[in-house]
Amino acid sequence: MGSDGETKGPGFTIVDKRGEEEEPSAPEPEAHERPEQRKLPKVDFSTFVISLGTSAFYHMGLVADPETGKPAQPNLPVARQTIDTVEMLQEKTQGNLSEEESTLIKNLLTELRMRFVETTG
Repeated sequence: MGSDGETKGPGFTIVDKRGEEEEPSAPEPEAHERPEQRKLPKVDFSTFVISLGTSAFYHMGLVADPETGKPAQPNLPVARQTIDTVEMLQEKTQGNLSEEESTLIKNLLTELRMRFVETTG
């Protein structure tokens, strides 16, 4: 180890800079992250249920692919499974939701079921 805190190894150099300056308060974002991935909304029951609903609409081919802007290819078995998941959540959370949450999940399920029937026509 050199006098300046450097250690040389095969193909790389390690520099010990501990104690030279303060640590940054927040880590730098990864180079592969896009800005919209860094700041996601806080997840609560409503946003979770809406996310599942959007996923079901996407798998029915009713929502555009966010990367291409074109409608997704329908995958009806996955759409049906997602609708069933929302229904299971409604059953398992019955009596534990606020009036607003209860109305949201009820209305979302109605819309999902209607669109599923239209899509499978």
